[in-house]
Amino acid sequence: MDLIDSQLLNIIQKDFPIDSKPFEIIANIMNITEDEVLSRIRKLKKEGIIRRLGGIFDSKKLGYVSTLCAVKVQPQKIEEAAAFINTFNEVTHNYLRDNEFNIWFTLIAYSQERIQEILERIQGKFSDCIIINLPSKNLFKINVNLNVSDE
Repeated sequence: MDLIDSQLLNIIQKDFPIDSKPFEIIANIMNITEDEVLSRIRKLKKEGIIRRLGGIFDSKKLGYVSTLCAVKVQPQKIEEAAAFINTFNEVTHNYLRDNEFNIWFTLIAYSQERIQEILERIQGKFSDCIIINLPSKNLFKINVNLNVSDE
């Protein structure tokens, strides 16, 4: 990573332009080409420095409901269960854990009924699994911006 990559990461974290051509604006700010901005972002994604580049919305304000789920599934079925869970568009995160409850995932859906329907489909496919539905009671949101330097 060089100084330009560091500057780019700081801009996309803190000052991402809301515009039809955000990468062109970033390029102008940085005095490089839009193609270079996009090329660097692709490289940083490929290297695992950037995992995801996208908007974060307040799903509750948009009328959606969300929940965190923990699943206890037989060790030999973990990969199959994780792959099945990931088939639902409503799944936003899915993590394996070294725990009795070995798969954790979050769901955001248009209704509580839809969440229940998804959990029932998972339970139906993996009848011996145990699913715990953990909807949040209080929301604590922390804005994290990492000051990236080339050192």
